[in-house]
Amino acid sequence: DLGEPAQKVKAGSLDVHPTEKALVVQYEVEAAVLGETGDHMLGERKEGQKIIRVKSLSPSTDVVALARKVVEECKLIPPSRLPEVEQLLYYLQNRKPSPAQGKVERKEKRVVKPRELTPFEGMELNAEASITGIDDYVELLYEGIPEKIRGSALILQLARNPDNLEELLHNETALGALARVLREDWKQSVELATIIIYIFFCFSSFSQFHGVVSHYKIGALCMNVVEHEVKRHDVWREELHKKSKSEPENGSLRRDQEKALRKYHDLLAKQEQLLRVSLYLLLNLAEDTRTELKMRNKNIVGLLVKVLERDDEELLVLVVSFLKKLSIFLENKNDMVKVDTVEQLARLIPCDHEDLLNLTLRLLLNLSFDSGLRAKMVEVGLLPKLTALFGNVNVRHIALCILYHISVDDRFKAIFAYTDCIPQLMQMLYGHGEEKIDDELISICINLAANKRNAQLMCEGNGLKMLMKRALKMKDCLMMKIIRNISQHDGPTKPLFIDYVGDLAAQISAEEEEEFVLECLGTLANLTIPDLDWELVLKEYNLVPFLKDRLKPGSAEDDLILEVVIMIGTVSMDDACAIMLAKSGIIPAIIELLNAQQEDDEFVCQIVYVFYQMVFHQATRDVIIKDTQAPAYLIDLMHDKNTEIRKVCDNTLDIIAEYDEEWGKKIQSEKFRFHNNQWLEMVESRQADEAEQYLYDDNRTDLFYSAGTHCRTHTHTNTHTLTLTSSRSNFILCPDSSITGFH
Repeated sequence: DLGEPAQKVKAGSLDVHPTEKALVVQYEVEAAVLGETGDHMLGERKEGQKIIRVKSLSPSTDVVALARKVVEECKLIPPSRLPEVEQLLYYLQNRKPSPAQGKVERKEKRVVKPRELTPFEGMELNAEASITGIDDYVELLYEGIPEKIRGSALILQLARNPDNLEELLHNETALGALARVLREDWKQSVELATIIIYIFFCFSSFSQFHGVVSHYKIGALCMNVVEHEVKRHDVWREELHKKSKSEPENGSLRRDQEKALRKYHDLLAKQEQLLRVSLYLLLNLAEDTRTELKMRNKNIVGLLVKVLERDDEELLVLVVSFLKKLSIFLENKNDMVKVDTVEQLARLIPCDHEDLLNLTLRLLLNLSFDSGLRAKMVEVGLLPKLTALFGNVNVRHIALCILYHISVDDRFKAIFAYTDCIPQLMQMLYGHGEEKIDDELISICINLAANKRNAQLMCEGNGLKMLMKRALKMKDCLMMKIIRNISQHDGPTKPLFIDYVGDLAAQISAEEEEEFVLECLGTLANLTIPDLDWELVLKEYNLVPFLKDRLKPGSAEDDLILEVVIMIGTVSMDDACAIMLAKSGIIPAIIELLNAQQEDDEFVCQIVYVFYQMVFHQATRDVIIKDTQAPAYLIDLMHDKNTEIRKVCDNTLDIIAEYDEEWGKKIQSEKFRFHNNQWLEMVESRQADEAEQYLYDDNRTDLFYSAGTHCRTHTHTNTHTLTLTSSRSNFILCPDSSITGFH
């Protein structure tokens, strides 16, 4: 009789892996059957290879300690070979990565790999798989479920070694059998489905092998698996909820509940392994945008968002990574709008898992380009959550970017005042000293300063003093933009600027950078403070020549010229300043500018506002009425399409008409003429409609009206883009020049 078989493992060569941070151990397994006398009766030898990955190896690693650990844990390496292991690890530690390897490493850092599968029944294998035994493993795939699990687990051992993938690729029998078993049996065994999908996942990790995965339609199968498992999870939860709702009065029912809960958690653990490996495979295949589109058509976004309800952090890392990749396409983003993605992501902030937190924020950043999703972020309470992340230096920048996007919306600026955001932002500004401030930080401050309450919070303590000090010292244009936005608000903040008028006026010169001058000038122009002596400021800093020179078309950028006009409008409220400006010859320069910029509504409106301010003062009013054609321009603009321009023109002309009888008659006549034309056009139109029934000859035109009764269309030199209209006094000028009202 033959005795028991005996196995002997003999270690072979030891070397480093050509591309990875790993040691490769070659070994030989000698299996022998001994006779009764102890003699060899039968024998077989098989060669094998084991890869020991040392990903933690870095320049600071203690190589001696690591080598000792490797020898202790790997039974294939005898203690006598410890020095050799140390030498190989030293080599790996100092080996420079090749360009290709560098790309692989960078890719590995970006893509998270699936966690090691937790062993389950049938997967614990004592035997080491060998590529030479592949045919035996395939045979097992034609047996029952336990044998199929064992056979696929052995093939998985081989597939997880990238060196074996090429050979497995050419074994169509093995791959075909695996694909068949997956198609037929995936619903019968979660374990079997998980192992086989993991095998194909190993292929999907390399772009050159995506063809074989697509050939066997594994991607479509994985979509079916994920959809099915998501539905199963809903059923489990519903059943569990029903059992938990009942109030057991005896111990047996309570024990049944506990048993059901334990079963649920066991099923959940296995299901999440299956979901994890299935989704990783799909994520790899989504590298091809055409494949990604097919997934979208099968509702990949809806399935992923459904999985976001889970608590397994590794699975969530994967799902959020997948959604982040999908979110760069508009169609996928629109799908995310429909399925409450933001609500699910909001519950993940904050979290202790650094990778999950980082990925979640990056996905939210992609989604924050959509105004509707920004509104949803505010609605679900993300503002205070994002603000609380300022203390985490690893994610602060992303949180700032999301908040910046939210701050762009005027609807949400006021909400920031009810969080701790503004004090923290100001603290970050203080902390930069003279260093360059991050664009996102200063940009969000600029946006928030446009809200009155936010501006007040920024000025609390020595806020304005700090901002002004840095802006003036560093000639910081962006910091000055914050100050300029603060200066536009009436209320307690505006008087704070009185102390800085001189500092700001000192910056208004041709020698300073134009962009910085623009912000300083804009800030001064906002300071409509009654007690401010503008005449003294203009004289002290010799600003009138600068303002006059900059009114010439082309003398500077349009933005700066516009601020000069606004500044003139502000200082013209002061009687002495208005006289000084009139004597300097600024009014003709303004009219020349109006001619040049008549197509620009903003310029026209601000120039008309300057005239409006100046006609309040007798000295400048006389100059405008008697020495310029300004009233004629104003009459021409009286019927402009822009509502604001019409409004300011009307107010200005009313004042002129009050003080000058001749211009008053012209203004009244023009108003009547314009309304008369409107009335005649309306009457003509109505009568023409009524007359249609009496027309007998198609060639008869102007049946009731001679050409002389047609009104002349009013034209003016200024054409604008806005189409706002407003009703005026309902009066017409009758032929006998009497005034008749109509309704």
